[in-house]
Amino acid sequence: MRLLFTFLSALLLSAAFSPTAKGQTADEDARLTAISQQMRVFGSIYRELEQSYVDTLDAKKNIQKAIRSMLADVDPYTEYFAPNETGQLRQLTSGKYAGIGSLISYDRKERRCIISQPYAGLPAAEAGLWPGDVLLAQDGIDYGHPAEGREQAYSDSVSTTLRGEPGTQTTLTVRRYGMAEPFNVTITRRAITLPAVAISKMLTDSVGYILLTTFSEQTFSETRAALLALQRQGARGLIIDLRGNGGGLISQAVEVASLFLPKGSLVVKLKGRGGEEQNDYLTQREPIDTALPLAILVDAASASAAELLAGTLQDYDRAVVLGQRTYGKGLVQSPRVLPEGGILKLTTAKYYIPSGRCVQAYSFKNGLPQHLPDSIAARFKTRGGRTVLDAGGITPDIILQPDSLPTMISYLDTSLELLNYCARYRQQHPTIAPADTFSLSDAEYADFVNFLRENKFTYAGSSKAALDLLRQAAKLEGYADVAAKELDALEEKLVHNYDHDFAYWRDEVKDLVEARICSFYYYERGETESALRHDREVHTAVALLSDGPRYATLLRPND
Repeated sequence: MRLLFTFLSALLLSAAFSPTAKGQTADEDARLTAISQQMRVFGSIYRELEQSYVDTLDAKKNIQKAIRSMLADVDPYTEYFAPNETGQLRQLTSGKYAGIGSLISYDRKERRCIISQPYAGLPAAEAGLWPGDVLLAQDGIDYGHPAEGREQAYSDSVSTTLRGEPGTQTTLTVRRYGMAEPFNVTITRRAITLPAVAISKMLTDSVGYILLTTFSEQTFSETRAALLALQRQGARGLIIDLRGNGGGLISQAVEVASLFLPKGSLVVKLKGRGGEEQNDYLTQREPIDTALPLAILVDAASASAAELLAGTLQDYDRAVVLGQRTYGKGLVQSPRVLPEGGILKLTTAKYYIPSGRCVQAYSFKNGLPQHLPDSIAARFKTRGGRTVLDAGGITPDIILQPDSLPTMISYLDTSLELLNYCARYRQQHPTIAPADTFSLSDAEYADFVNFLRENKFTYAGSSKAALDLLRQAAKLEGYADVAAKELDALEEKLVHNYDHDFAYWRDEVKDLVEARICSFYYYERGETESALRHDREVHTAVALLSDGPRYATLLRPND
């Protein structure tokens, strides 16, 4: 019966693409004939496998794998969600799910998942879980360890078991640094709505700040409330931080734009296959403030709806954009409900911002967007006559190069040793100063470095990695023996030197540790507030908004 169903499905699909429609062009006829032929080939191959292959096939697994392989060659955003995966899509668009309210991550040293960030006011935090807590078991069943190469599947499985129906309970067995024995924590799951505005606050007596992390169903309402609150506190300039914002609902980006643009302003134009216009999105509300100076912070991880908002405000000369060129996702996805309850998230259009630019990257290489050089990019004009480029992504008005940090910082940032130190600090200090003033003393910093040394924290420096490549090249070219002495001597000099590295990068390491400690007391908001004190790009935006003449100059025609 399964064989018959599979074969008949292939025949029906073939028939659906048969070139029988009247009025088709020769090219259309040939294209549909080719589709029909290939569908018959696929059906024939699977029929032979089902009938004659030595082992029984899993039709669901194999065909879903074939579907995903095909979609991977279409674009990075067209995806198939099987019936049991549609909840992932709903969470992405709504920002809602049911679970314990915490991020988890996989730790390679422990070979287990750990709590990486419980959210304030949600079940995990209320139950007393801390970052760095190692997840050992759930409801008495040991999580075990993943097989080699299956770490992601293991982590996904743990994440899935932590979710469930609101009101249901689960008991976690965790191990915490500094405690002799593991302990149990019983948590009641509930519906989780992640905030779109992670933080809003006054940075000076006249400059407000909003960190916008996503464009979900509540983004507009949260942003509007934050804007009004900041204006009541005296904000005469506003920073909207879109760094790391991967986008979300286009409708919410349009709504946020409506806070700052006149009613009826075009925000985005959708064009489908062959450049056919599909829809225009215009602001539908009366604005809150059309003159408030705006600085928009973006980076290479700002994508989709975040690029739409930044690019639209740039096109209307309504904001100065600062940071790095954005990702370049100018494609629109629409859901298509499939038989058996699956959903196809399908790219159906490109979006164009008011100047006429499409922010879509021109190609992708190894999963990364490729942009055109400015010298050959198409040139467009903003409402006020400034030149802007269509090179893929949004090019900032002020380009700020990201800080160049050693690989040691990256290793430290994701290390369990850092979280364990913070756990020990939390156990020794019941309270700390507010996040925006908390600071480690010199003695505490020295204690932190000693803690890392005692716990054998290791990191791979980029200079050591370069030396390894040089050794390989020397071996391939026959110089390994001749240069061995010199290379060995150089390697001795590149051995980790805690005293040197942690003294040379003291300020950067100290900033990271202080922010992470704050997360143990004040959660995500505290970590962000601590980091803002040392954020060079935020300081640049504050200085710009405090300099009216320079701000105005940047928005004048640049030709």
